[in-house]
Amino acid sequence: MEAPTIGGIRVRKGNGETVRLARGASLTDFAEKIGVDPASLVQMLFGLGEMVTATESVNDEVLELLGEELNYIVEVVSPEDEDRELLESFDLEFGSDEGGEGDLVIRPPVVTVMGHVDHGKTKLLDALRSANVVAKEAGGITQHIGAYQVAADVDGNERRITFIDTPGHEAFTAMRARGAQATDIAILVVAADDGVMPQTVEALNHVKAAGVPIVVAVNKIDKEDADPTKVRGQLTEYGLVPEEYGGDTMFVDVSAKSELNLDKLLEAVVLTADASLDLRANPTQDAQGLVVEAHLDRGRGPVATILVQRGTLRVGDSIVAGPAYGRVRAMLDEHGDNIEEADPSRPAMVLGLTAVPGAGQNFLVVDDDRMARQIAEKRESRERAAMQAQRRVRRTLEDFMKSMEEGERQELNLILKGDVSGSVEALEDSLAKIDVGDDVSLRVIDRGVGAITETNVMLAAASDAIIIGFNVRPQGKATELADKEGVEIRYYSVIYQAIEEIEAALKGMLKPEFEEARLGTAEIREIFRSSKIGNIAGCMVTDGVIRRNAKVRLLRDGAVVADNLDLSSLKRERDDAAEVREGFECGLVLRNYQDIKIGDVVEAFEMREIARS
Repeated sequence: MEAPTIGGIRVRKGNGETVRLARGASLTDFAEKIGVDPASLVQMLFGLGEMVTATESVNDEVLELLGEELNYIVEVVSPEDEDRELLESFDLEFGSDEGGEGDLVIRPPVVTVMGHVDHGKTKLLDALRSANVVAKEAGGITQHIGAYQVAADVDGNERRITFIDTPGHEAFTAMRARGAQATDIAILVVAADDGVMPQTVEALNHVKAAGVPIVVAVNKIDKEDADPTKVRGQLTEYGLVPEEYGGDTMFVDVSAKSELNLDKLLEAVVLTADASLDLRANPTQDAQGLVVEAHLDRGRGPVATILVQRGTLRVGDSIVAGPAYGRVRAMLDEHGDNIEEADPSRPAMVLGLTAVPGAGQNFLVVDDDRMARQIAEKRESRERAAMQAQRRVRRTLEDFMKSMEEGERQELNLILKGDVSGSVEALEDSLAKIDVGDDVSLRVIDRGVGAITETNVMLAAASDAIIIGFNVRPQGKATELADKEGVEIRYYSVIYQAIEEIEAALKGMLKPEFEEARLGTAEIREIFRSSKIGNIAGCMVTDGVIRRNAKVRLLRDGAVVADNLDLSSLKRERDDAAEVREGFECGLVLRNYQDIKIGDVVEAFEMREIARS
């Protein structure tokens, strides 16, 4: 039987079979799975109005479009499944404790502090660990995630608790969600004088989605207008019923400023953990866990703050963290002191990685450096393909023809560099949400952690991009090169400012929109003939104002007989006038237009630019 023709190309059709493809797969990958020539898929897509090369990473939509045409069910493998399958190919598994019940020991709870901006989350953590972080933050907004461990005395026993400090700024929603996923218990901080705010609800939704128990810290109770009872009532509406009202959520009234009831808050966390959770892990297996944050240190190279979830991480272990790998050269605790090992629920700063891993990526210990490198390289290539597919602007033949006719649409290319990976990711997420219509688009062509390098400047020069530096500066001769190449580098320390300025830049790239503003009308009462300048209209301004530099149109019996005319002269009595207002007489001459009659109406208007919102 002859193969069916689709888009003018003969390609063998499937019978509804499922084809599994990785994110960012190319047409060559698809062709191999179904046993056809990649060139035929390229031609088929061309016939369907899509221009794609055989080796180019394409997004999920294109893969699904092809599958639909060829009667295949395309299943794009999720990042989690992709990673699990990769680890299985190396006989590794992430996310489960090895051994039996006897190998498990109790571990400290991991706690995330969440809540609305300026409700005192960082001050509360400051008070708990007696270290001032707020003073270092630009604009008083916490920009980075950190992890710390504190000791609490509960019924005469010392109990350790690990805190993950999560930013409260709304732009860090993705990081905050990730914080909840890595957490055993969440402390929801609500200011007693402010009550429940939009981000309080947002944080609460993240915690509920993660299925995590909640302890509510009602902060700022030492303020005059504090009303802890009101906070309890508001949160009851969202399903958090205090124990004193017969519910199961512990509420603790605290003051971070005067360090009031902090011991009760820590006790509430431990009691909630004991009552609701079975927090045990095997400390003897190979270590596994999450990267909480990572940055590039000038003297020490890539530094990752990790949270061990199971096993024990030791100096000298070979680890792979996202697309980074290496041997643990040194480990530091939250005070900067060297430690030799980190047991379950222990946060530590790790030195010795080859690159900066992304916040929220998993890490695990492997047998040797060679295996670590192979896993990291495969992860990196898959991530690169997925990013290319995501950034690929879907270009159809119609778009191509249109752009040829009208000239290319405006596009703002950006290169993002930040001091830590979480900030870069949050900034990119926020920028992606800026929408100023179809005429202008924003594209992040590169992003990274660390100082702005000459390589970044060269890429920006080649692609007409602007470099955004978030808490970082150029290194070496990057500034000199940027000046020479005419590359703009903008520096920010507060994320609000970066988003606002880039949105303003995008709006500035839009072609101005104009609307017509009617100024006034004048009725022609008399016509004077002049051999030198033609017909002069003697008019009475019946409405508004007639301006010398405005555009005018001529109306006769309510119909427009001439439009978009200019005035060659406007006079009030014998003098030239810039404008003549309602109720006054004037003489005017229409440039290059003589066909006027008594009773005609001259309407003046101007085009005003509409401010983009």
